[in-house]
Amino acid sequence: MTKTPIAKCSRHRRPMRTLPGILTASVLAILAALLVWQPGLAASDLAPNDWLAKMGGAVKTTNYEGTVIRTRNGKSEVLIVVHAISDGVVRERVIVQEGNGLEIVRVGNEVQCILPDQQSVLVEEWNDQNALFSTLPSSDIQFGSEYDVSIVRTERVAGRKSVMLAVRPHDEYRFGHRLWLDMETGFPLQTKLLDDTGVAIEHVKFADISLDEDIESSALAPSISTENFRWFTTPKRTIVHDVPSPWTSDELPPGFRVISSHQEMLDDGGEPLTHILFSDGLANVSVFIETAGAKRQSSHSRVGTSNSFSIQIDGYQVTAVGEVPAATVEKIASSMRPN
Repeated sequence: MTKTPIAKCSRHRRPMRTLPGILTASVLAILAALLVWQPGLAASDLAPNDWLAKMGGAVKTTNYEGTVIRTRNGKSEVLIVVHAISDGVVRERVIVQEGNGLEIVRVGNEVQCILPDQQSVLVEEWNDQNALFSTLPSSDIQFGSEYDVSIVRTERVAGRKSVMLAVRPHDEYRFGHRLWLDMETGFPLQTKLLDDTGVAIEHVKFADISLDEDIESSALAPSISTENFRWFTTPKRTIVHDVPSPWTSDELPPGFRVISSHQEMLDDGGEPLTHILFSDGLANVSVFIETAGAKRQSSHSRVGTSNSFSIQIDGYQVTAVGEVPAATVEKIASSMRPN
């Protein structure tokens, strides 16, 4: 039987010769380092805080759409994200590709959470919350006391060149961050939130992305009809007025201070509650204080990357919530005292 050209080539092909002494392990290591870090790139021309400022501007002004893989507490989900900003108004659509097919549609501060399997829509108010990036450091942070920030290396993420930044806390009261920022725009292509042991508790990464392109309004509309769905609206919190902090903490974690204090009233009535916001410049903790009902035990809870701790003090229920370690919310809540 006549052999095919491929078979003939295979039969007469000479074995590939190795190059001993040339591509040694040390040489390969040097080549790998050169491929990862290239000083001539723009990453070496900007300081870490400059990159954070560039990122902050990109998040507020960039249109983008793509596929995101988000991992929280070891569980991953794939999201399709479309995000546009027009005249300062955020419009966004996020579709979860697994589970119940949750679809989030946002116009300004109003957010519709569409649950197809339950044929229902939950309407919420998000203010400045971001669907993907709940906490991002800014260039206003005074690094040195509670955090260090550094440029680590350059890598490719979603097919684009990026620079990796590390934000490292000095103690156990705050989380660390890793940020992969697009070299051209500063947009965060990948982020990691690390606990006090260095384990990632949240990992957000674009698998593919297009930046700064025109987005059709149809791409931001719900993908399914909600005409016959049941609609639910969460009670809105109305700020009654700003007040001097009626409570103080006698043992805050280092670096935290009061940023704001006001009273809030829920639409469903009831007594106002006091909301005090503490911050170290990156990590934020909200403390809610209201008249206590029946005596309850102190309790921890965790939702996503947020920890909360609730305790009764002098007839009031004090609850601290934030994307910080459990030890931080417990320390802040337990140290609150009425003036």
